[in-house]
Amino acid sequence: MILDRLENLERYFPLNAGFAAACDYLRRTDFTKMSPGKHEIDGERLYVMLNKGPGRGRDAVKLEAHQRYIDIQYTIEGPDEIGWRPLKACRQVDTPFDAQKDFGLYADRPEAWVAVPPGSFAIFFPDDAHAPMGAGTGCELLKAVMKVAVDWR
Repeated sequence: MILDRLENLERYFPLNAGFAAACDYLRRTDFTKMSPGKHEIDGERLYVMLNKGPGRGRDAVKLEAHQRYIDIQYTIEGPDEIGWRPLKACRQVDTPFDAQKDFGLYADRPEAWVAVPPGSFAIFFPDDAHAPMGAGTGCELLKAVMKVAVDWR
């Protein structure tokens, strides 16, 4: 997991060839004019899920994990709080991993919580279970979740 500000995203480009395209999209897009949901950018290699709504609170969110995509979770309005736990430490399967959806849920509790204020991002790799939208229920959030293919070519 990585937590940083958008102006520093370039330092992570060596980790995945798709990060440069994700950064470019984050910087040039006015997310306040987009509808929530999935928006394709580069086919299945790169897309964004725009999430808008109230935080659900730490007790209501569950850890999720993905294998085919790296998440760059960018907070536009918030702040968000995201729980984190190493995937290998997750023992309580809530929803078995579905390879087609690239998604599984765990009932384990996060080991740590990170505040992700507006203008900041958190990167979650396949070995990072994460619980987004953990900010309190009085907090209205707008987030762009960039889904970057692990095997970007």
